[in-house]
This record gives sequence, structure tokens and C-alpha cells, in this order.
Amino acid sequence: MPRIHALSQSLINKIAAGEVIERPASVVKELMENAVDAGATRIDVAVAAGGVDLVRVADNGCGIEADQLELAVASHATSKIQEADDLFRVGTLGFRGEALASIAEISRLVIRSRTAETSGGWQVEVAGGQSQGVAPCGCPVGTTVEVHNLFFNTPVRRKFLRSTQTELGHVSEAFTRIALAAPATHFTLQHNDRTLFELSASSGPLERIATFFGRDLADNLVWVESSDGAIRLSGYVALPTHSRSNNRMQYLFLNRRHIRDRSLQHALGEAYRGLLLTGRFPVAFLALEMPADLVDVNVHPTKLEVRFQDGGRLYSQVLSTLRTKFLSTNLTPHVAAPADEDPTGALDSGRAAEVRQELVDWAKGKVASWGALSSSSASELPAAPRPFGDAQERRPLELIRLDRPWNAADAAEEEPPAPWDLPDEQRASSMASAAATAGESFSTAGFPPSPALPGRPLQALQIHNRYLVAESQEGVVVIDQHALHERILYEHLRKRVLAGAVESQALLVPEPLDLAPAEAASVLEHRELLAKLGMKVEPFGGGTVLVSSYPAMLANISPGEVLRGLVDTLLSGAKLPDRRDMLDELLHMISCKAAIKAGDRLTPEEIAALLAERHLIDDAHHCPHGRPTALVFTREELDKQFKRI
Repeated sequence: MPRIHALSQSLINKIAAGEVIERPASVVKELMENAVDAGATRIDVAVAAGGVDLVRVADNGCGIEADQLELAVASHATSKIQEADDLFRVGTLGFRGEALASIAEISRLVIRSRTAETSGGWQVEVAGGQSQGVAPCGCPVGTTVEVHNLFFNTPVRRKFLRSTQTELGHVSEAFTRIALAAPATHFTLQHNDRTLFELSASSGPLERIATFFGRDLADNLVWVESSDGAIRLSGYVALPTHSRSNNRMQYLFLNRRHIRDRSLQHALGEAYRGLLLTGRFPVAFLALEMPADLVDVNVHPTKLEVRFQDGGRLYSQVLSTLRTKFLSTNLTPHVAAPADEDPTGALDSGRAAEVRQELVDWAKGKVASWGALSSSSASELPAAPRPFGDAQERRPLELIRLDRPWNAADAAEEEPPAPWDLPDEQRASSMASAAATAGESFSTAGFPPSPALPGRPLQALQIHNRYLVAESQEGVVVIDQHALHERILYEHLRKRVLAGAVESQALLVPEPLDLAPAEAASVLEHRELLAKLGMKVEPFGGGTVLVSSYPAMLANISPGEVLRGLVDTLLSGAKLPDRRDMLDELLHMISCKAAIKAGDRLTPEEIAALLAERHLIDDAHHCPHGRPTALVFTREELDKQFKRI
């Protein structure tokens, strides 16, 4: 049987290195954190071959005294904590005393340092954990650490490193995190003697965000801040138009330390609920400041994870701060002209491109003015589609008042004239009536109204039976009728569900529905939740269930189709979904099915009613699935499209 024995210090350091030093980027992180802790106002980082051959970090901080140099590379030696209680009030980035010793064990390390009180500097060299002693050298005030041939004596670790470009990417990410958290410090990054970043000291992170991630993103960030006792939250979050397919663009900083926290990231996602499409993640650069004794940073060797004393309080603060800001911010997407001079250049969003082209086509020849259509341009318009009011397509909606001027059954026999088919005087009267029905000028929920031009009533036209076009002081607003109505229905339905007042329609004869065993089990398990939505089900034996009532707003959809849609939502997750999330998804599905569709003809009164409802609901700028309900084409952008400027 093997005998128990103490490990050598060299092996201990190699084990520690395996936890702390994963790749060259880990070295950059640890050395930059030490430089920030030293009070440096300038930090220069240089790497070669992605950091494998060389990592050099030079700072103008306080420096290290000669008699402290060898101790600096000893295991568990640090100047940042004195006793056990200090672990619960850590105010520096580094503190464990493992980094330099671990790096020195798996590389050829050189440290040169000088304090302001001395006339010359001192250096220490360590190769594979073996110190060569301290010797005098010439150097400026501050500290320079050079790490050569990383993992030269641990070939297995070196073999798992990626390509130079990949390792450089990780180095750049480590550099970015620290540079964003310390905007008052001048930073540079070089690779193979080529300067990648030169960041001058600034009062805030916005310019650095623009440097790292582009001016377009920086221009679409919103400042947020709040205080809750001794806890302060501040930073930038991106508009919903600028999201990502992963959460890597969520930068969270705690007392200048970059962290990853699932709870806070979940709060971010909740704040953007209904503003982003499924599978998209918000972009954020948020800084938390709090007393050090309210958080434990000694959880993970890399200090990336922390433990908060009151995580629920922070969750609520992040969520409420962002939601409050969003409710007072115009989140309607503005369409920008393409960078080149091609007036038909594509937008970033295919959906925006489609809408813009339709608008341009419509504006170029099909509409002569907002108040009237010339006879020549009216003749160019395509033939009107089949009537919207066909009883086979959609019954009048009852959840909100979209009063219809004709009977749905009669509409199948005689199609109401489109606005552009009316004589000029009748059309003007119709549009004025629509404006009166709306009750006030065009406005939006949660942000400043966008009224019609002074002296003119609000006018909106339906194009291609899917988009509503309205004039505003900014320019032109193009509204997706389905997306807007879906949001309206969702908000009304959600309020009724919370109040327990969803209208339910009982069936004279319960409708049986055959389901797979797993589907039937899920439906019966969530009977209480389904009842809140107006859907009552009972077991009938085997995989068959009986539907005895379902939401009245879905009267023109078969109960079986409704329930199957709900089953798909119930079983869509790999794990049992959160009750709130599941209810929200069910509301999404119901509001989507009940909303008017693209291709439905609307009367002027219905158009006016939709616009009137738009300013009465939250998040009118996006549908419940995160799609925009409207796009704004400013007058300046239209002028660019038509080459007026």
C-alpha cells in the first residue's frame, strides 16, 4: 500500500498553477490586477505568440522593495491581507498570494521593480520555480513582470493550448475586462510589437466600449443608475435592437472586479422579457459598488464567482432599475440609412429592409400626399385583397374594443372600400373620423408622444394589409399591425389573468382530444394553471382528455388546436419550466393566435382604435416575443434615401 507523504513545494505550486493559470490570458489577468492594486495610472501589456512566448506587464505603480522581491514569488505570500477576518472585507483585486508563485513554477519569470524612494531598481529571476536571487538593475518607478516560455516544463498543459489567434483572443478579453473596470487608467496592448489598443485615461467607460465593441453599439446604450442603501448600481445597457446570440456581452463588475453571476444575469434577462426574441441575450456593462463585507470574493481561485450576502436584494435592484428605465425610454427602433450611397442598400435586419422597401415603393409613386391620392397614383396601386371581415377568417375581437362599422356576415358579400378607393372628400372625412375615434394624437407607451404635425389630424394608411403608416414630427412611423395588436392583447390578458377575470366560453358538449401519454400527463398536471387562462380540462381515460371550456377570445379557433398549442408550450423545455415563465409563454401563444394577422384588411376605425390603444399599454414598442411593433423613419433618413441631402 502506498505510504502517505507530504508533497514537495514545487508540486504544490504546479497544482496551484493548474487552478489559477489555465492559459496566457490567466497570466495577463493576474499581472494586470496586481498593477491596478499597486495604484498604477498607466499599464502597458505586451505579448508574443499569443502570450505563450512572452507576456510583459509594466506599470508605474508603487513598486516592490528589494527585500520583498523573493518573498513576492513565494507561495501564499501577499501584502493584501493580514488576518482571517480580512478575507471577508477584501478591497483589492488580488489577495491569495498564489499567482506569482504559480506563474514562476511553470515559466521563466523576471520581475524588475523600483519604489519612488530609491534611486535604482532591483530584479529577481525565477526559472521553473528556482530563484536566481535578487540583483540591482536600472528601471523606472513601478514594476515590470516578464513571463517567458509559459508551460515550458509542463508540456501536457502546453499541448492543450489553442492557436496563436485563439490565445490572443483570450488575452484581449482579459485585457478588456480590466480596462473597462478602470477607465481612469491608461492602458496599452501590443502583440508581436504591433499595438492593438491604446486607451487614454477617461472619466467613464463609454469611449472604451466604443473602442472595443464599435461606435454603433456605444451610440445605442442607455445609462442606468440606482442606489439601495450602501449598494450602488450604474452603467450602460443596450437597446433591444442590439442583442447577441449568447450572454458573453454581459459585463458585470463588483467593486472594479469582473464577475459572473447567474442570478444577476437572470435579472438582466427578466428586465428584457418581451423585448428580445427567443434565443437573444441583452448587452450590458454594469458596475456594482458595495461595502466589502457584504460579499465573499474568496469562493473560486480565479475570483470570477462571488457570494452575496443578500443576492435577492441585488436581483430586485437590477430588475427594477432596468424596467423603470425602459418604461421611460423610447425603445421604438429607428431605421438608419445604409453607410454606402445605394438608396436600396439592405438594412441589418431583413425585416427592416422589407418594410423600408415597401415604404420607399409606396412613397415614390403610390401616395401623392397624406390627405389625398392623385388619380394617376391611385391607378398604380395593386388590387385590394379579399375582405378582412370574412366570417371564415376572423370574427370581430372582443378583448378590447375594435368596433366594426359593418356586420361580419355582411362583409363576406360586400367588401368595404379601401381608404384609397374613396373619393377625396369621403376619404378626408373617413380619416378625420378615425382620428376622432382614436381620441387623441398618435402616442406611445412609456415614452414621449409622437403627435401628428401641427394643424393636421392624425392619419394612418394600411399598406399591403399588414403595415400601418403614420406621419409624426420625427418623420414616418411604420407599424406592424399583428405585432402591435399581439402586444395589446397580451397586456390586457395578463392583467385579467392576474385579476382572475379571463372570460371563459363553456362548450355544450365537451370536446375529446387524444394526446400522447406524456402530453396528457402534462396537461392534467397543470390543470390549475390552464384554468387561469380559461381552459378547463378533465381526464377521460388513457391519453384522452375532455375540454369543457376555453378562452372566449379564441372563439374562432377549435378547442383542440388551442390545447395542442398549450401542450407544445408545456413540453417545450428540457426541465420543468418555472410557473411564471410557463404562464408567460401561454399568454404569448394565446395573444398571438387571437391577434389580427398580416393580410387582414382593417377599417379606418380599427386602425384608429389600434393607435389609440398603443399609448395605453407598457412596452408598446415590442410584441411579447421581442419583435419590434414599429419602425421610425426620420425625415432626415428619408431625405438621404431620396438623395435630397
